[in-house]
Amino acid sequence: MATPAKSIGRGPDHFINRIGLTVVYVGELLRHRAYTRFLHWAYGIFFFLALVSGFGIYMPWIFRWFTPLFGGGAMTRMLHPWFGLGFVFFFGLQALNWLVPMAWGPGDSRWMKRMKDYVTHRDSIEPPDVGFFNAGQKAMFWEIVGGSIAYIITGLIMWFPEIFGRWPVAISYVIHDISALIMLAGIFIHIYLSTIGEPGTMQAMTRGTVSESWAWTHHPAWYKEVTGRDPQQALEDARRNLSETRGNSGE
Repeated sequence: MATPAKSIGRGPDHFINRIGLTVVYVGELLRHRAYTRFLHWAYGIFFFLALVSGFGIYMPWIFRWFTPLFGGGAMTRMLHPWFGLGFVFFFGLQALNWLVPMAWGPGDSRWMKRMKDYVTHRDSIEPPDVGFFNAGQKAMFWEIVGGSIAYIITGLIMWFPEIFGRWPVAISYVIHDISALIMLAGIFIHIYLSTIGEPGTMQAMTRGTVSESWAWTHHPAWYKEVTGRDPQQALEDARRNLSETRGNSGE
């Protein structure tokens, strides 16, 4: 089910939304309000702080030059769990914010079956039932939810080893590290798609808006819900206008 941006971000009257008023220009659509963008960058920053400090702690023979960034090995070990808690806290708020639009539906299962077409950009636009988030984004969201739960449980065990004992701590190290690597792989894919893979996506988390062409291309059902226009017709109109412009310019 498509979800308009106005229902996400704790409402337009949220104090963060009032502070960070989003300006939508002609030819654009509101994608993420300030509250959503604030949470996104907050847990993103804490994730990379936890990641870098974690590398410095657990693989010092390779990443020993990370720990001086945090004041040395002892300070890094002290800060790392707090970075992790910061990540889980802000992502938890985002999870509550996105719980409804991230719900899995039948269309998402169909989307996953055509993953190859998505990666290779075989189709001009996404299937007509792709709403505010596609199945790939939802899968990553739920992977982070699972990873965050794993971080909390294993992190507490490693933080207080004298309480839990040797074997739970040893197992927690393995689960903690695997979860971090899986999440890191997903983050790399996320960064690629938000920059080179799908130009115009980054603007959604900086200014909070996207172009209408981006909307009908990547999230046609959401585009139709917020504009009332058919995304396929919008694509055809854009092609016709481009053809006429080229014809008038003599190309």
